[in-house]
Amino acid sequence: MVLAPLLWAMAGVVSRQLESAQRFEVTFWRSCFAGVSLLVLLPLMRWWDGSATASIGRPAIARWWGVSPRSRSFWISGLCWSVMFTAFMLAMTMTSVAHVLVLLAAGPLFTAVLASRVLRQPQPLRTWVAVWVAGAGIVYMFGSQWLQALADPAIDTSRLVIGTLVALCVPIGGAINWTVVQRSQRHGQQIDLVPAVMVGGLLSALGTAALSWPWQASSRDLAWLAFLGVFQLAVPCAIAVICARVLKAAEVSLLAQLEVIFGILLVWWLAGEVPAPQVLVGGSVVLAALVGNELAGWKDRRETPRIQTLSAHAPAETFGGDSS
Repeated sequence: MVLAPLLWAMAGVVSRQLESAQRFEVTFWRSCFAGVSLLVLLPLMRWWDGSATASIGRPAIARWWGVSPRSRSFWISGLCWSVMFTAFMLAMTMTSVAHVLVLLAAGPLFTAVLASRVLRQPQPLRTWVAVWVAGAGIVYMFGSQWLQALADPAIDTSRLVIGTLVALCVPIGGAINWTVVQRSQRHGQQIDLVPAVMVGGLLSALGTAALSWPWQASSRDLAWLAFLGVFQLAVPCAIAVICARVLKAAEVSLLAQLEVIFGILLVWWLAGEVPAPQVLVGGSVVLAALVGNELAGWKDRRETPRIQTLSAHAPAETFGGDSS
């Protein structure tokens, strides 16, 4: 499972190596490569774990790719993934990697708030404390950067605001995604998350195709973007969903937070992008709130409802990591 956040963390440092590709083009190629790679990998994965054999008699798209064409929840999940994939890369081009990753780390808390409202799931006091502490960390991080930007004419304040709002679309989209999937599961409908990731990649590519024209990516850029689509997005998402079948929700959620640490360190070390002190302080507060909440609720999570992943008959536990 540690491999998944390490691969996710490569997004920042790789995006800083691009020469000519612009915002929407970066998103288009990354999502396109991710969607196409899962189109190839999913039939092999479903054959290997027996899902294809268990689905004999179903339409080919359901048997080999796990797509549920008549499930509204499945398509909502795919749409959420597409929003998350698109917003993540756009935010990376608008603000610092550390800033984006800290906002993404708050995803599990967004999910807890939404689930308490929509699914009427009671949340323990420790979770609400974590929500408020993490919120304070985010407000401090953004507020300090905003005040610094106002005092320095060389800093583009609009870029900071837009980048932050776009980045927030990722944890919000993730919260909606997990809530929809859990609600469907309550009604006896299982959602296969890996095909939903594939659909999300393809929808993201379709949605940004026209906006990315004319293409300006060099051959070197395309190689990096192919790496992002396959090894930074498709493969780690599949790894995380598979690991969620055998690990407890708290374990997966904690391990997924390694993406923030790995991502900041890698882009600092390999791309020379030094995180602002405000981001380090605010990010530390957010991570402390998340880790504290998970550790405090370790025993409680043993009975966390499970979410369907690859197998049509083997459920998996919810995990609150990155979907980007």
